[in-house]
Amino acid sequence: MSKIVLASNNLHKIKEFEAILGRENIELIPQSQLEIPEVPETGLTFVENSILKARNASLLANLPAIADDSGIEVDALSGRPGIYSARYAGEECDDEANNKLLLKELKGVPLEKRTARYRCSIVFLRKYDYPTPKIFDATWEGFIGTEEVGKNGFGYDPLFYLPEFQCTAAELPENQKNSVSHRGKALEAFQMEIKALFAKKI
Repeated sequence: MSKIVLASNNLHKIKEFEAILGRENIELIPQSQLEIPEVPETGLTFVENSILKARNASLLANLPAIADDSGIEVDALSGRPGIYSARYAGEECDDEANNKLLLKELKGVPLEKRTARYRCSIVFLRKYDYPTPKIFDATWEGFIGTEEVGKNGFGYDPLFYLPEFQCTAAELPENQKNSVSHRGKALEAFQMEIKALFAKKI
């Protein structure tokens, strides 16, 4: 069984990674189990932040690493919160505070103009100094609702309305969300390359 360190301390993300990649013959080790600290997210894009996280985890664990950076982009706000999604309302603020700020900024904007998408960039590094990381990008299109609905998921899920399901992401069962979400689609692309990557004895 191959070992890969997961460059995240986010319990919700760890759960999603394990649920989606659990079918593969890999041991996914959250970096917190190895006492690896989080690296500052100083990148200007999701991909740059993912690379920073993966290199840090791979270097300190001496293992291949997988990392993701993700967030929500709202068209009416010129793409904000974007890479600042997790700390939109402030460094120490939680999901509830971020959601409240987003609703405040979209007050009065009609639903048809509240288009948004979740974006996820996953990076896989065979070794910390490997010059060409594998990058897997995916998006999930929807709208920002006018109130929080649903108890599942995390982040902006209670606001992220999906017309095709007539509900928010926070109302979807976990397995259904994982099959259609931005992270689920990016990890599916990663899975398609897993056998080839392992064949090279990562």
